[in-house]
Amino acid sequence: MPSPSRKYRAFPGITFRVMDQFQDFGQCVELQRETWGRDWTDVMPPSILKVSQKVGGILAGAFDKDGKLLGFVFGLTGLMDRKPAHWSHQLAVTHAYRNSGLGRQLKLYQRDLLLSRGISVMYWTYDPLVARNAHLNLNRLGARIHEYVPDFYKGETSSEMHSGVGTDRFIVRWPLKDARTRRGLAGKAVTDYSKYADSPVIGLGGWAARRLGDRIRIRIPADILELQRTDIKLAWEWRKATRAAFVHYLKRGWQVNGIYRDTDGQSSFYVMLKGRK
Repeated sequence: MPSPSRKYRAFPGITFRVMDQFQDFGQCVELQRETWGRDWTDVMPPSILKVSQKVGGILAGAFDKDGKLLGFVFGLTGLMDRKPAHWSHQLAVTHAYRNSGLGRQLKLYQRDLLLSRGISVMYWTYDPLVARNAHLNLNRLGARIHEYVPDFYKGETSSEMHSGVGTDRFIVRWPLKDARTRRGLAGKAVTDYSKYADSPVIGLGGWAARRLGDRIRIRIPADILELQRTDIKLAWEWRKATRAAFVHYLKRGWQVNGIYRDTDGQSSFYVMLKGRK
């Protein structure tokens, strides 16, 4: 099957394409180290980046006019619940393009490739405390939370990004063609956040409520990575509080329905519904 390339008007001069050249793999390894740290031991080597594509894996990147890699996505295709699915393992962009929207465009290109191959659902993980990733995944892409896994990597990895707070992860499920996904990709709200304005806040910085109703909020800090650098003890308190809340309510049938930023910019709130999505 041909490997399509693509350009986006929002990023003039940048080309999105499948990475299948020797020099592509070298740039990918370097960007992994730039993103997760020079001492990171889980770097995906060129041999795996190449071989995985022979069995349905995807390695795709965004390149400038001079052929420099600005960002990439990497994932494997297999079975989830006995159905074909794609697991997106890595997404990274260079420092200069962070918060530019390039990461979202890479996910859209990955989606295009999967749909062209007959795959209609994608999974990946992210740290529930990283607000900007939550916003991208839940609001901009329209993905859903599938599961909360405490200490996903069974101890901290060698990346400095994971230092001191463990490796709890949400597993995200992204149906590539459903109505919520279409709303997110069209820039529309995936849910009505105004309905949660008076809902109880659970966990750190929240309060206990005798009667919860069918809506709650779980607060997270605005920037957990900065907090890890400045107050690791407080960062760990956030982890413990949110872990307890998510595990408790997800086990009882509540569903994460989105996330929004507080008006003061100091925190964000996950919103949860009881018993329905």
